[in-house]
Amino acid sequence: MKKLTVGIFIFDQVEVLDFAGPYEVLSRARTVPGRESRRSDESAPFTVFTVARSKSPIAAVGGLQVIPDYSFKDAPDIDILLVPGGAGTRPQLDDALVLDWIRRIAAEAKQTTSVCTGALLLANVGLLDGRRATTHWGSLDQLDSLDRGIVVDRTSRFVDDGIVTSAGVAAGIDMAFYLIEQHCGRDVADETAHYIDYPR
Repeated sequence: MKKLTVGIFIFDQVEVLDFAGPYEVLSRARTVPGRESRRSDESAPFTVFTVARSKSPIAAVGGLQVIPDYSFKDAPDIDILLVPGGAGTRPQLDDALVLDWIRRIAAEAKQTTSVCTGALLLANVGLLDGRRATTHWGSLDQLDSLDRGIVVDRTSRFVDDGIVTSAGVAAGIDMAFYLIEQHCGRDVADETAHYIDYPR
């Protein structure tokens, strides 16, 4: 099986668990079960990396400093785009460079996903028009107010309507397990959950 690349967009004031939760889940998945298989990437179905506007350190929510793996200019091809949320999504909503990059990568990627208020960025570039979607509970009304024909799901942990969106923060972990199950099967998803001690 060809490894899928997962590009996670990060930015100042990104919510830590929004990107770190899915990063942990997807980067620890292995098609060969057991602790020993985690000592190498040989059976890893995903190559996971972060991408930002530049390679300058990102100040995430809570002050965590993160150095992006790639910038928009040098990022490799992305099979699965993941757009997290956090307070920092608000400035991104009017950033033409960011919106153009998301639009372009989503058009090239096999799959586009969001966590929390990352859905607002996807909505802003028209990716959620006419689709069912969700976001953080505190931003459901904002998503609903965009008048783009988005059917806002107010109860699900995650929604797959061609674009995969998840509810807030920790819901991104559940969404990441869904991605593993979708691409690798339930056994791989369940074994990954067992490895990281996460009750699915």
